[in-house]
Amino acid sequence: MSQPDMVTLGKISAAFGIKGWVKVFSHTHQLDGILGYAPWFLKVAGEWQPCKLLNGQIQGKGIVAQLDGVVDRTQAEKLVGCEIGVPRSRLHPLDTDEYYWADLIGMEVVTVNGVLLGTVDHLFETGANDVLVVQGERERLLPWVLGTFIQSVSLDEKRIVVDWDPDF
Repeated sequence: MSQPDMVTLGKISAAFGIKGWVKVFSHTHQLDGILGYAPWFLKVAGEWQPCKLLNGQIQGKGIVAQLDGVVDRTQAEKLVGCEIGVPRSRLHPLDTDEYYWADLIGMEVVTVNGVLLGTVDHLFETGANDVLVVQGERERLLPWVLGTFIQSVSLDEKRIVVDWDPDF
């Protein structure tokens, strides 16, 4: 089932126990936020397939989940590495100047002077602010600070304009 409007919220990282539960790596801001979205879709062999979440909870520093039809460890192991997505229509609306990380990944990053730095590979959180990891002729880490370093974001053009010295 191909879903062009799917947004990846996490992935299955490991089997958990012997009853078919899986460990989930969540990309949501709050660790267990991924459990609030239904239905889930799993990307299996490049195709999105619906998957019913039966149960989920925080377990230690992570999330574990029980999926419909997955009843033993062998079945759970076959799902390791599968992305977990939801239809974009299920996401909460955002305020102005708010963006889903999934929308920023792959965007072109250029300086205010038009120098191409590369594309957004991924983002991560720090105590102070989020950080864009930009891959180009070399990797750059740019702080996500709107108005200071991040000058504009165009989802339509898939472009982020930054005030950043290309030599840094």
